[in-house]
Amino acid sequence: MDVFDVVVIGAGAAGMMCAIEAGKRGRSVLVVDHAAKPGEKIRISGGGRCNFTNLHAAPQNFLSQNPSFAISALRRYTQRDFIALVESHGIAYHEKALGQLFCDGPSTQIVNLLLSEMKLHGAELRLSTHVETVEKTAEGFRLGLSHGMIGCRSLVVATGGKSIPKMGATGFGYDLAAQFGLKVTETRPALVPLTLEPTMLERLKPLAGVAVDAVVACGKTRFAEAMLFTHRGLSGPAILQISSYWREGGEITVSMLPQVDLFEELRAARSRNGRQALQTALSAFLPKRLAQLIAEGEPGPANLADYSDKHLRRIEGAVNQWRFKPAGSEGYRTAEVTLGGVDTRELDSRTMEAKAVPGLYFIGEVVDVTGWLGGYNFQWAWSSGWCAGQVA
Repeated sequence: MDVFDVVVIGAGAAGMMCAIEAGKRGRSVLVVDHAAKPGEKIRISGGGRCNFTNLHAAPQNFLSQNPSFAISALRRYTQRDFIALVESHGIAYHEKALGQLFCDGPSTQIVNLLLSEMKLHGAELRLSTHVETVEKTAEGFRLGLSHGMIGCRSLVVATGGKSIPKMGATGFGYDLAAQFGLKVTETRPALVPLTLEPTMLERLKPLAGVAVDAVVACGKTRFAEAMLFTHRGLSGPAILQISSYWREGGEITVSMLPQVDLFEELRAARSRNGRQALQTALSAFLPKRLAQLIAEGEPGPANLADYSDKHLRRIEGAVNQWRFKPAGSEGYRTAEVTLGGVDTRELDSRTMEAKAVPGLYFIGEVVDVTGWLGGYNFQWAWSSGWCAGQVA
């Protein structure tokens, strides 16, 4: 039976990062994954360009039942550290809106970076390999793999969450945590499009493909980014962001012209050219299909000149105070990440080691730390993987 110092389950961002750091310390490292290729989520991220981190990554950009847990890891291995690694491999990148960093070339550059660093530091990779059993032993752990038994002193779980099951995502990491008596917080899809009830969906059907820059709010949380109407409901960065905060039965408020005093603009348009239709006046600020739908939803006179201030106020509200209750979300099928996971109270925030099970570590998405859209979840993978790699 082969015995390693460290076995990492999961060849994703966090798992490979941990393997690299453990290998740097001279540890014998094996990474196993049931997938046929490593880093598949890296490959598809950012439209194939990999939004590998965010310049503004900080603890306040993450959700957790224990918000302070992520502070240590994010401060010890920062976005600047990973950027330096990217630059050391000669990978060109650029900044998009809100501090998001993307590769100029294909996202496989980041996968290749990690694979080359693993090879440099002696970490072994076995793909298409299923972990069938895990047992605690006096020396560490014994794993039954689809290709035989192995042993290790330290076991790192980097299996991710349930999001995008077509890529092989499962709840294996949560099951393993439960096997060793660790608590797992409620898990749910996050960074996911929201669906609408049938009547509203039918009414908004003509808007599929229309996008607007909006402020989307749920309670006291709000995001100012693009919103997209789809044939299932709503998507786009603003909706994906707010989905992590929304709960079933809750209300969402949308402002589709947050920088415009639409009431005053319509009053001015009424004075300048009162013979125009409301839809024409709205089209100066909104996409034509959206302007038409709003005008139809607030029926009134043929000419703008005949609209009262009260009516114009209602129209302004329909645009900048649109309130609705989503029917649900598209679920794990399209969710970018999983909210919730291994309870952080069970883990050491500096090492990611389970407090009650020496030698067992949980890193990345499987942990109850979930970042905003825009490279934050990759940064958590790099930071948590780095921390575990210093000690496993």
